[in-house]
Amino acid sequence: MPASIRVELTTADGVVLSALHWDSGIRDLGCVVAHGFTGSASKPHVRAICVALRERGFGVIAPDMRGHGRSGGLCTAGADERLDVAAAVDWMRARGYERVAVLGWSMGGSAVLRYAGLGGEADAVVAVSSPGRWFERGTRPMRIVHWMCETRTGRLATRVARRTRIAGAAWDAKLPEAPAEVAGSIAPTPLLIVHGEADHYFPVGHFEALAAATPDADHWLEPGMGHAETATTPELLARIADWVAAAVRGARRGVCDDGSRE
Repeated sequence: MPASIRVELTTADGVVLSALHWDSGIRDLGCVVAHGFTGSASKPHVRAICVALRERGFGVIAPDMRGHGRSGGLCTAGADERLDVAAAVDWMRARGYERVAVLGWSMGGSAVLRYAGLGGEADAVVAVSSPGRWFERGTRPMRIVHWMCETRTGRLATRVARRTRIAGAAWDAKLPEAPAEVAGSIAPTPLLIVHGEADHYFPVGHFEALAAATPDADHWLEPGMGHAETATTPELLARIADWVAAAVRGARRGVCDDGSRE
């Protein structure tokens, strides 16, 4: 298994993040992996994704998002996590990676969409199981997430049980732009939206909202797939890796390097 090293990043708003870096040695293509709510780079399913991407020849960095794992700061559930993605992209470019793709799962999916949609520079963007809009209360898991984020008792329980520190007034000053509101601005950067038909957090309507906002993107609605990292099979991840490799060299939608069709 490829070894990782732990590094520190500092965001534009001064939060110190802990991250794991898997060096490709080639520095051709780097991937930023943004995990979901209550996750971290050390969680087995996140780590498995990073290792699989590294084994495909990609350099990988996976930050513990603010308020998670070994990172400082407080989780804002989508408001400021795009700054964590930006810090990871900047770190990869400073280490000589020529092209950097950003990949996010669930909350991390909303973070990469908001990063790229609000002007961040990536060579490709992949969002898996991302919400399209905020305040989903139609599913039991999301009602629990709202309790975790919106109540003092929920935040305390999440800190103790999940080691996730949540900001108590993250969205009081200004409601952050929802992923579907900004995703259309990502074009012409290659964008892939992946969602599970059986997602028990965010129903298919979130995927449909993102798809409607991004007509030039690629959209995969996966039969039988659940939510986020735990539902990302090796086969699906291999297809995502193939898409990233093709996207960053301008070979999307079956177009070969010589301009002919496959």
